[in-house]
Amino acid sequence: MKSDFYAAITQIASERGIPKEAIIDVMERALVSAYKRLLGPNPPTVEVTVKLDPVSGVARVYAEKQVVDEVYDERFEIDLAAARRIKPDAQIGETVLVESTPRDFGRIAAQTAKQVVLQGIKEIERNYVYSEFENREGELLTATVQRNNGPRGNVILELGKAEAVIPPKEQVANDRYYHGQRLKVLLMEVKKDDRGPRLIASRAHKNLINRLFEMEVPEIYNGAVEIKSVAREPGLRTKVAVAARQEGIDPVGSCVGMRGIRIQNIVNELNGEKIDVVQWSSDPREYIANALSPAQVVEVHLNDHDHTALVIVPDKQLSLAIGKEGQNVRLAAKLTGWRIDIKSASALLEEERAAAEARAEAEAEQMAIEAELASAPVEQRVVQADGTIRYRGHRYGPLGNDLVGQTVQVRATSQKIFIYYNNRLFASYILLEGGQASPDEE
Repeated sequence: MKSDFYAAITQIASERGIPKEAIIDVMERALVSAYKRLLGPNPPTVEVTVKLDPVSGVARVYAEKQVVDEVYDERFEIDLAAARRIKPDAQIGETVLVESTPRDFGRIAAQTAKQVVLQGIKEIERNYVYSEFENREGELLTATVQRNNGPRGNVILELGKAEAVIPPKEQVANDRYYHGQRLKVLLMEVKKDDRGPRLIASRAHKNLINRLFEMEVPEIYNGAVEIKSVAREPGLRTKVAVAARQEGIDPVGSCVGMRGIRIQNIVNELNGEKIDVVQWSSDPREYIANALSPAQVVEVHLNDHDHTALVIVPDKQLSLAIGKEGQNVRLAAKLTGWRIDIKSASALLEEERAAAEARAEAEAEQMAIEAELASAPVEQRVVQADGTIRYRGHRYGPLGNDLVGQTVQVRATSQKIFIYYNNRLFASYILLEGGQASPDEE
């Protein structure tokens, strides 16, 4: 028949959710310390073990004793005859493990067990909780809100026998946390400190989206569909890029589900946060166009050097492509990793027309200059000591110290002066007005 001691140990283990063996192990270690205190001050170093019968609760002490001819202290010594009843080949000077349970040790064991139950069970429970969660970082857990410390405080969650905390930066502004509420959280970090394990949970991390899709979409859980990228503004909107890893599977359709039931379940869990599921593509142009969904895209121009993309959309789609306060294009940029600039088709045409007109004006101006130069006379000038030349009462330069004293050729139009050296254009300047030729000009 099982004793009251066994029943008490079983009840404690059941209530605390920890193994009976862990409780007994702590009690045995506490009883070893209690026995050593009985040996008095400065006892010799001896090996002591205590075995606690889990059924009866009886504690037996086994201590290491030295084999001697004559016993002076029974606590540490044993005579040869008694030693050989335990170990037949025992010799003088050896040590043997002998049951050394003191006469009143049952009372001491009961007091120690009480102290362990009152003081040590919490430590066992903390270690057990830590070992349960230490390898579960990144998992999706279902928790119950225990306490909300206000908009700038922590939200305390109950996870079975453990407590978790959602710090303010991991909370979502649109969420409303109330006592008894059940919600799904991402376990971000498991810390161990003096007060026990500290579990940090999140509702704002983008990996929460991955875990929710794995839970709701079997194709993602079994690997037939892969989440390539996630961009999230918690509580407002999320974009998810998915790709099929098996032929014949529609990755977007798999995530949305029949009549949108799968994606709706995730939206409901996130309290109405909008979610766009888009097709991933290895072609950056196609990927960027998909990422701007629900807007339609006319074409995408890439600049690989700056890692930027110019996206052309129909005029009526411009506001949709940009989104409220730029949210749609901002999330698309995060999702794809490209810096995206959006323009309407009419704006692009206007820019191209303006650029064409500017090019035409520049070409016409160049032709006019060339026509004037063709009829302009060639004049000689000597480069002065300061590196300049004089022309019609004005100085132009400097042309450089290496040309000082050299003769250069000058041709002028109505707007500019062109300086040549060795029949090659060396410099040009805007022609200054109002000058008169001075007598020293050559």
